[in-house]
Amino acid sequence: MTMVVKDPGARIDFEFEWAAAYPDGQAVLASAWTCVPDEPDGVAVAAASHDLLKSVATLTGGIAGHVYRVSNRVTMSDGQIDERSLTVRVEER
Repeated sequence: MTMVVKDPGARIDFEFEWAAAYPDGQAVLASAWTCVPDEPDGVAVAAASHDLLKSVATLTGGIAGHVYRVSNRVTMSDGQIDERSLTVRVEER
């Protein structure tokens, strides 16, 4: 799992590239993002998008000193469901 550091005031995009994991031409049909813990002023997904090969989320907020797990769950064109996560540590920068 990847760890990133985010400032509470930063609004930044994170991306998962799915094409390399599915070389037989499967495509991303659906994508959903979650942040845990879900708390007031915590890291939140402000916007999300996906195309056939990748999914992107714009993350905002977060409480300095807190650690969050941000996950992306996708459904592929062949019906497979997969999930990847990253750890976000929030620090004043």
